[in-house]
Amino acid sequence: MPELVRLYIRQSLIGFAIGIAFVALLLAANVAGLRGLILGSPMGWLALMMLVLFNGFVFAGVQFGITVMRMGEIPPDDPGGKRLRESGTRLREGLTPPPEPIPAAEKPRR
Repeated sequence: MPELVRLYIRQSLIGFAIGIAFVALLLAANVAGLRGLILGSPMGWLALMMLVLFNGFVFAGVQFGITVMRMGEIPPDDPGGKRLRESGTRLREGLTPPPEPIPAAEKPRR
């Protein structure tokens, strides 16, 4: 199995575990009377499954997104300084041509 697929599955499972913990905390804290609604309703199991599933999707996506974004971080021993900070420097050195002005279209007057 490719490494990226393994990474996705692993991070999705971690995200679902976080989602389950989040729903458990919601029910333990009885936020907005949610625990009473779920336990007092004959279809409470469906509401609980939807909470777990949808929060699992959200936290799995966030977990994978954070992991992918962290893959491109600059190592701490990188000295940096490879970019030109001033746009004027780029223009003086002839690296970037100056932008051409775009004339505005005239609107017909009524």
